[in-house]
Amino acid sequence: MDTEYIQIKTAASALFAILAVECLAVWVSQTRLNNLIIIGIARCLEAGLLLCSVYLFETNGSKAIGLPGAPIQPAILRGVLWSLGFGLVVVVAALVLYLAGINPLRLISAQLPQSMLALAAFFLVGGVISPVAEEMFFRGVLFGYLRRWGAWLAVGGSTLLFVLAHAPGRGVPLPQLVGGLLFALTYEKEKNLLVPITIHILGNLAIFTISILN
Repeated sequence: MDTEYIQIKTAASALFAILAVECLAVWVSQTRLNNLIIIGIARCLEAGLLLCSVYLFETNGSKAIGLPGAPIQPAILRGVLWSLGFGLVVVVAALVLYLAGINPLRLISAQLPQSMLALAAFFLVGGVISPVAEEMFFRGVLFGYLRRWGAWLAVGGSTLLFVLAHAPGRGVPLPQLVGGLLFALTYEKEKNLLVPITIHILGNLAIFTISILN
């Protein structure tokens, strides 16, 4: 990570693959097929195409995007520890907001489907599949490409693009802004993509669970 960066042809091919799949997903969404199914298939396809780009252009294969292979348990454990630490910070910040008369749940709540089957699919797609694909692209590829110009540019640039990709059209998506910074900083610190992937998964699942209770 300190000496090898993602090549421009890897980043360009990955970006082209993402845009192509997203356009295809928008076209397919006009059918009667469930949107969650479309999104899930699209994210799996994007992850597969990203790996193809990496193995095609990068000498070290998946290691170039921070996926060194086995063992994976230490990296997942580091992600859990980061999540616990960040969770404590969130609890303190939420308490401060509550005492200031602001409902913190309104800042992070998500719109959830009503049926149990759709809810389970939402947790699977939004809580597990999407974080994996997003981290591979935004941190593994984009961060890895921008890192040649310094850590702060890589952190800021990858976070900005991450936020823009999730922008709902009004205001700043606070969870994505804070999350993007956290994912990028932990990737820079840990040099292993499984760490921000774990944090991203646990964070999304926590938000979804809180939204059910809200």
